[in-house]
Amino acid sequence: MSKDDILKTVVLTMIGAVVSFTLSLLLQLIVKAIKGDGFKSENSYCLFSCLISVIGTFVALPFYMNIICKTVFKKLHIMFPIQFKNIRILISLFILITANTVLNSGSIYAQSIHSEKSVQKRISTDLFGVFFEDINYAADGGLYAELVQNRSFEYSPADHTGWNPFTAWEYITPGYAYGNISVASNQPVHENNPHYVVLTIEEPAKEGVGLKNSGFNGIPLISGDTYLFSIYIRQLAGSAIPVTIQLTGRDGKVNAETKIVTDSDQWKKYTAVLKAGATDDSASLVIIAKAKGVIALDEVSLFPQNTYKNEPNGLRNDIAGTIAAIKPRFIRFPGGCLVHGDGLGNMYRWKNTIGPVEQRIQQKNIWGYHQSVGLGFFEYFRFCEDIGAEPLPVLPAAVCCQNSGGSWRIGGTGQHGLALQEMGDYIQDVLDLIEYANGPANSVWGAKRAAAGHPLPFNLKYIGIGNEDQQSDTFRERFKLIQEAVKQHYPAINVVGTVGWSPDGTEFTQGWQFGKQQKVEILDEHYYMNPDWFLRNQHRYDQYDRSGPKVYIGEYASRGNTLYNALCEAAYMTSIEKNGDIVQLASYAPLLARKGNTQWNPNLIYFDQTNVYPTINYYVQQLFGNNSGNRYYSHIVTGLNDSSIAASCVTDSLTGDLILKIVNVEDTLHMVHVNLAAFRNLEKNAVVTVLSGRPQTINNVTGVTNILPVVTATQTTKTFDWNLPPYSFTILRWKQKSKQ
Repeated sequence: MSKDDILKTVVLTMIGAVVSFTLSLLLQLIVKAIKGDGFKSENSYCLFSCLISVIGTFVALPFYMNIICKTVFKKLHIMFPIQFKNIRILISLFILITANTVLNSGSIYAQSIHSEKSVQKRISTDLFGVFFEDINYAADGGLYAELVQNRSFEYSPADHTGWNPFTAWEYITPGYAYGNISVASNQPVHENNPHYVVLTIEEPAKEGVGLKNSGFNGIPLISGDTYLFSIYIRQLAGSAIPVTIQLTGRDGKVNAETKIVTDSDQWKKYTAVLKAGATDDSASLVIIAKAKGVIALDEVSLFPQNTYKNEPNGLRNDIAGTIAAIKPRFIRFPGGCLVHGDGLGNMYRWKNTIGPVEQRIQQKNIWGYHQSVGLGFFEYFRFCEDIGAEPLPVLPAAVCCQNSGGSWRIGGTGQHGLALQEMGDYIQDVLDLIEYANGPANSVWGAKRAAAGHPLPFNLKYIGIGNEDQQSDTFRERFKLIQEAVKQHYPAINVVGTVGWSPDGTEFTQGWQFGKQQKVEILDEHYYMNPDWFLRNQHRYDQYDRSGPKVYIGEYASRGNTLYNALCEAAYMTSIEKNGDIVQLASYAPLLARKGNTQWNPNLIYFDQTNVYPTINYYVQQLFGNNSGNRYYSHIVTGLNDSSIAASCVTDSLTGDLILKIVNVEDTLHMVHVNLAAFRNLEKNAVVTVLSGRPQTINNVTGVTNILPVVTATQTTKTFDWNLPPYSFTILRWKQKSKQ
């Protein structure tokens, strides 16, 4: 064989390899465009490579087959006088296909390694949080641990039709006692809390005269637990009056009892401790005066001593603990529609919610009941701190809700803004909130925080201005004034704007245009859609402009609490995680709902006076919250599609853990392929968490939990196939190998 023949053979062989490789890339791109992620496993890809190599070989074959036959096989024929005419072509094909497959596979592998490195990206460390709004009795009668309803006699028909200062109270005259009660407001405990009850005891007899409060559908007691009672009393007539405080069961039997004696003609706070002798889910608080005279009563309170983290004026332990178990990275509070309120006079004013509870200004709740504001901004900030979540307070944009007064009806008032001459004071209120949260203890508002027991700052970094506000000139003018003042005085604070109540439409488009024009750091999107919408829109944020405002998905839900709803939300959350470089924050809504007192469904967590009932949607939120990361990797899983099979892969730099989430919203078992070649020093053992079941299952709010995450363990290799159960959400988590 001459040198020229050798050179021609090498050149033409390389031509065959190039043609093979080019065709392989071209067809791979075609397959990817049609099916998304291409192949389900490495094995199918290898077969594909071999097939393409055969095609490439046949394309190049006319160029060099003649040379090979003339040289190599001619000499073989001399050495071995056998007819190679038929089989020498097959041998040639075998040699060339093998060579081309090696070249092709090596090239593709090199390209895949490069691709994996190029798609790593940092994502938000605050991505998944919760949104608390006082809807569905989420505060009073819910998260706020106060057990007495209407404790300060401030209920009125403006809160709810038929309500009055005696709502939730009962005047009692056991035995042969008699007297009367009335409501007064001429000399209150504090001007912000104007109403109180005057109790006249004309004849106490043996049993006395008094009041009974049954709380929010019954006061729950746990045997052996301690309860803290307090009341403000002023002696109006007569001598010192002994007052008996009781916790009684539904049958009237006394569960716990203590006594106090009035001794002042000025308002005085009396306290007592009661220990429950038995468990009861429907107890009442009874206050009985047992001597003739007249006393004024106000701010009657009963708290479990066992509040969350033992905070005074604290939170219900089981509900707060259920929220904390999500491990939310932030809490948005206090709303929602609650913030901009039903008319300008009903806008939420944060300053009305701090200080001693008897000095706070209560008001109507836009959702049709009352706000005691015992759960105020100080308590919100403390809860955030207790669970390690960033606070995200939301303030009105100096406009009320566009639906104020029921704007869909004749006579509705619609959106109105504060008069421009009032904007200076309002803007100062916004700036004062930031000082209250972050200012030193010797600043005006930092001192008020310190006086409440928290000298250190809360380290606020987000503030929301407005909620689903109509993009009117009135709104924009006031938002702009507020935003510019915040950035002038506190440039490090991230302002969260609003773009309406829908994932698209006029308000959404105009909101984004205005937000970009104002260079708002984050814009708040809201959408409540059917579950299939979430499957269809997993690429929603892929093309968002990374140079503009970031996104806060402040309210979203798929209109149901079935497993199918939860899985559609989980699939969508993998796309949120994938786009965690543009989506800064995301929170399901609403968070809480008291059974029998809901204004909105579905919700994430239901509760009654004694129990908490997490939905399946809750467990999806919890699994994401407990398995979040700060760096995203794509193409770790193959065998996905654009709708019903979704995945995301993140690492957590704090722990070094690798976390893989995969969702199957199909009715059949589905196999995916996982390639961990890009990750070093991983343990072989992985923790596996699976949430699965029948798609229409709902975790029953009566307490029968049907679906819970199941945790197991497995061992894996660098590449492996994984079977996803039908209708399932699976998380695999690997730890880094410990350094010896």
